[in-house]
Amino acid sequence: MWKVFALLSAFFAALTAILAKVGVSGIDSNLATAIRTSVILVLTWAIALAVPHAGGGGIAALTERNWLFLILSGLATGLSWLCYFKALQLGDASKVAPIDKLSVVFVIVLGMLFLHEPADPKVLVGGGLILAGSLVILL
Repeated sequence: MWKVFALLSAFFAALTAILAKVGVSGIDSNLATAIRTSVILVLTWAIALAVPHAGGGGIAALTERNWLFLILSGLATGLSWLCYFKALQLGDASKVAPIDKLSVVFVIVLGMLFLHEPADPKVLVGGGLILAGSLVILL
């Protein structure tokens, strides 16, 4: 089931790039990010409150560690989005989005280093192809 959600994530990320490229035209990229983030805030809270908490409990079940890493993740997401929208404002979506996907390569490396996740040959080849594609666009 995770593969279905991963493919849906990729599809919606593609839509995000195209829709954001049009939406950021002629306005400040930070304002565009703030508007987008506000929509996400309302949508995710509506879903979080409407859908039963499967296997993890609600807010009361969160530990200090959960809070810390979720807040840090939120800060990283915000910085990523601000940079992404600025890049979309300045460059072509067809070039910005593939370079943004270098995040996959960073996740593979950081996952191996900090989470001790295995990197089987398929993961390494896939990451290498993403790296190669991004380098072609960058250089």
